[in-house]
Amino acid sequence: MTAGHGDDLGGPVRHVPVLLEEVLAALRPAKGETVVDGTFGAGGYTRAILGTGASVVAIDRDPDAIAAGRELEAQSGGRLRLVQAPFSSLDEHVDLVDGVVLDIGVSSMQLDQAERGFSFRADGPLDMRMAQSGPSAADVVNHYKAGDLARIFGFLGEERHAGRIARMIESRREKRPFERTLDLADAIETHIGRSPKDKIHPATRVFQALRIYVNDELGELARALFAAERALKPGGRLVVVTFHSLEDRIVKRFIADRSSAPSRSRYMPEVQAIATTFDKQGGAVGPTEVETAANPRARSAKLRAAVRTAAPARGEDISIFGLPKLPDVDRSGER
Repeated sequence: MTAGHGDDLGGPVRHVPVLLEEVLAALRPAKGETVVDGTFGAGGYTRAILGTGASVVAIDRDPDAIAAGRELEAQSGGRLRLVQAPFSSLDEHVDLVDGVVLDIGVSSMQLDQAERGFSFRADGPLDMRMAQSGPSAADVVNHYKAGDLARIFGFLGEERHAGRIARMIESRREKRPFERTLDLADAIETHIGRSPKDKIHPATRVFQALRIYVNDELGELARALFAAERALKPGGRLVVVTFHSLEDRIVKRFIADRSSAPSRSRYMPEVQAIATTFDKQGGAVGPTEVETAANPRARSAKLRAAVRTAAPARGEDISIFGLPKLPDVDRSGER
């Protein structure tokens, strides 16, 4: 999540990430260190980290983001390496590193491009794919059963009219499939209605749910945290910025799980206590009033941080996050 800005490293840029000062304070990058920017986006964090003298391995699954960052990579003097990949695979692209920073969610660069279909502020194809491959939001809307759509809208969007909207979609698509963002947004507004007291458009939560689902954002985040645990050296810093309560809950639960060790039970004294793999660094940090005034998109941001211990990484156990079972995304292109 970013706002317009410019700096001296590599020329002008369109965006700067939220909580930049707070991220740098928690990440503490220094000359000679290597940091993974797992969500490169428009390069705001990466530029700031390079400015400290540290090297960066920047990862993004969006080919447009990687292409846009090539000039910065060329000007970095060998201190920046770009990798097109999901950030859940970050440990496959680095040896042990000094820091990992993750800025979760869709970037302003993606939101501002109508042709990417992330927003209904302007009409565009109902797409939403960060990697620009695999099933799109239109595929989900036009082919999933109403019950599956309702679960997606209800959990990922916290939409209280999830069932009504899902049944409307199932009925309408029989006459004409949904292919454009404004078509879906208008259909939801017409069906649900809109009160003058409503702070957001009636389609906002559905679009959020579709974006999170199509890109498997919660699963990607969970796997990225496990990957960061494997990639960070002892003393390495993990810094995560989230913009949604579901994302923040995953990060909070991961840090709580990894920074606490279950005590030995008197009923099962043979069970050994598990060593902590992270030391929690304070609680959630939010933006200042000055930042939210300059960039309203920052208002829901939360930063959480932890420092890696010397204990071996634990195994992956997705159950610690309490995520519900949702329909699997068929990424083979067939359904």
